[in-house]
Amino acid sequence: MRHKKSGIKLNRTSSHRKAMFRNMVTSLFKYDRIRTTDVKAKELRRWADHLVTLAKRGDLHAMRQAAAIIRERDVLRKLFRQAPIRFAEVSGGYTRITKIGFRPGDAAPISVVELTGEAPTIPDSEKEEKKDKKPAAEPASAEQQES
Repeated sequence: MRHKKSGIKLNRTSSHRKAMFRNMVTSLFKYDRIRTTDVKAKELRRWADHLVTLAKRGDLHAMRQAAAIIRERDVLRKLFRQAPIRFAEVSGGYTRITKIGFRPGDAAPISVVELTGEAPTIPDSEKEEKKDKKPAAEPASAEQQES
């Protein structure tokens, strides 16, 4: 019996399944949209919604919990910067699954998983912020010009 057992096995070992969904959720937050099978998309929705909820909370413990799943630091920072702004008004349903047809090789049903809401215009990296704050080069003083 599978009472109180959440998640789907997908005919994989637990370590493979966990690694696969970590990679998929990282790609989802990196590119805002990915293409996968219907069954994986439905399970991915659970992982992604949980991470958005952590990002909306925004404290250190939430960031460490999310860092245990998302292994790319840039993606983690992007999520924690954008999620509180992007999903401020909604309290769930952060992803949308759209069925797009069947895969040619094995006729598996394929879906697109995408994040809802409009992406805010926030610089993606601190490098862009540092470039904006860098002062312009000062012209040489009169004493240096005479020499």
